[in-house]
Amino acid sequence: MRAAIRPVLRILALWRRRWPMLALGGLIALASAAAGIALMAGAGGRLAGALIGAAGMAGGLRALGGGRVVLRYLERLVSHDAMFRALGDLRVWFFRGLARGTAGGLGFRRAGDVLARLVNDIEALDGLYLRFLIPLATILVLLPALVIVAARQSGLLAAALAALFLLAAIILPWRAARGTLAAGARLSQAMAGLRVAVLDAVSGLREVRAFGAEGRMLTLVQARSSALFAAQHDEARGVARAGAAAMLAGQAAVFAVLLMVALIPAGTVGGTKAGGVAIATLVFLTLAAFEAIAVLPRAGAFAGRIAAAAGRVLDVAEETMATPEPPPPRKPVHGHALRFEAVSFRWRADRPPVFDGLSLELPEGAHAALLGPSGAGKSTLAALALKVARPESGRVLLGDADYASLPAAEIRRRIAWLGQTTHLFDDTIRANLLLARPDADEAALWAALAAARIANIVAALPEGLDTWIGEGGARFSGGQGRRLALARALLSKAPILILDEPCAGLDAATEREFLATLNEAAAGRSVLLITHRLTGVERLDRIWRLAGGKAIAAAG
Repeated sequence: MRAAIRPVLRILALWRRRWPMLALGGLIALASAAAGIALMAGAGGRLAGALIGAAGMAGGLRALGGGRVVLRYLERLVSHDAMFRALGDLRVWFFRGLARGTAGGLGFRRAGDVLARLVNDIEALDGLYLRFLIPLATILVLLPALVIVAARQSGLLAAALAALFLLAAIILPWRAARGTLAAGARLSQAMAGLRVAVLDAVSGLREVRAFGAEGRMLTLVQARSSALFAAQHDEARGVARAGAAAMLAGQAAVFAVLLMVALIPAGTVGGTKAGGVAIATLVFLTLAAFEAIAVLPRAGAFAGRIAAAAGRVLDVAEETMATPEPPPPRKPVHGHALRFEAVSFRWRADRPPVFDGLSLELPEGAHAALLGPSGAGKSTLAALALKVARPESGRVLLGDADYASLPAAEIRRRIAWLGQTTHLFDDTIRANLLLARPDADEAALWAALAAARIANIVAALPEGLDTWIGEGGARFSGGQGRRLALARALLSKAPILILDEPCAGLDAATEREFLATLNEAAAGRSVLLITHRLTGVERLDRIWRLAGGKAIAAAG
């Protein structure tokens, strides 16, 4: 249970910016609970007074009723607003951790699983505050009020009600949480599994249909859906048991009060008009108090999912592969030569090394190529150069500065990257280009498009730079999309360009045209072309071949 609580406490710590508003929501909830039980107790007393002819004031009830409506509205307004903002902060924190801790996109994680954590798991965490912490806070008002009013009639009754109240508010939620931890974890995993299966099927729909695999994919989705249904059934059963236990505790409390009434001897205080009003007040107060905490056992049953969600969110966002970022350098970096000195690296401790003492140098202004078969580590070298991964040993240098002394943002201002699967966002051409340089003006955008030899095509479009690209650049051909991505890289003022299989998926003619464009557009910049083969149109100063985790010079 302690292992499940730690992620939850970590999430609460991440919400510290929202603590003032969350606390305000809790205070308003306490005031609303106080007004609610006062209203119920007062209503019970007035009803009893009307039946037995005792006087009562209706003005106070009207004030309590109006006040409770206002307080409930304010509590919903403040607490939900604070919770939505806290969840928004958590999503931003999650995304930053994901971007910081992975390389080449999502690293070893599946897109559907990451999406499930970003959406389902973070949404589940709203129950931590709204379903659990807020109702728990109302105990501070309900329990003292119940005990004080009951003690005026009987100390034994007050003790019995307090015991039943603590059973329903603390013990039952705790037991429900312990009993549903495993079910909550299964439910989170089942949701992620279904999302992964559906996303895979939709993303690969063309291949699925081409190979007649619709039935197999549908079977997989149905199996994942059945697993989710089974996990939801287990959680719902736990919630039902917890709700039934809470209801029984409330009924037992009311029975205790009525039993006390039955045992009052005739002629005592309980048999007078004042005593009757007090007993009716206690009955209504008991009903209100136990109704207010009836959500806690059910919330305890949801705790398994909340704990699992917290753990899954932290598992991705806090998985970093490096030491904390250094502060900005005190002195400017001189030179733009890129050097790898005896670099060794592996992605995980249980995986074989990618590099073992790799050394190479890309001089300032030079154009070089790094060759190697698939899996040789070409893209890994790009990840090290962009500081999305860090070497186990050895060092990487930019000019006269060690990467270890430079923050990643400082490095990425000097290195632009174009990958084999460079993504074009479902937005305008302008927005896609500005990703590389948000302050670029219109002239700079057109200059970058001209350098990539696609300015004429964009200019011919009715909306020009404001043309919508479509998902993944769907409105453009593969070669045009690659030129737009090149224009984005060229728009950056970075003096070093790293091109990781930039012609992947292009036909031979388009590839030659693209590389010829690159030769001209990248003049004056350092270029590292990472590829599995050369076409003969590249203008290169150096060539290395990756083999056995080392870079072997093939030409000078």
